[in-house]
Amino acid sequence: MTTKRAGGAITPLRLFRMAGIAAAFFVAFNVSQSVTAARAGETIPGIHYAIAALAVFFLVGAWATEQTQGPELNVRKDLLWGLGTGGLAIFANRMLS
Repeated sequence: MTTKRAGGAITPLRLFRMAGIAAAFFVAFNVSQSVTAARAGETIPGIHYAIAALAVFFLVGAWATEQTQGPELNVRKDLLWGLGTGGLAIFANRMLS
């Protein structure tokens, strides 16, 4: 007896959607930080750690949803994967700069 994952396959469309969400989150956050720095002269110290913590929660939620829900929730799963990976990209960018 074989078991099949509840979430199904990850198609190129899903990968494109996840990458788009991650990129949009990354760009929106960086634009927001630039505007805040221009207006106030500084941003909130350590915000990248909060973004990293949220990214981990999004990734855990994405993994759990991927394992338990069917393909009808692919958009929600892609949103969670995208926000999680975008958040990790923000954290990595802040740590490397």
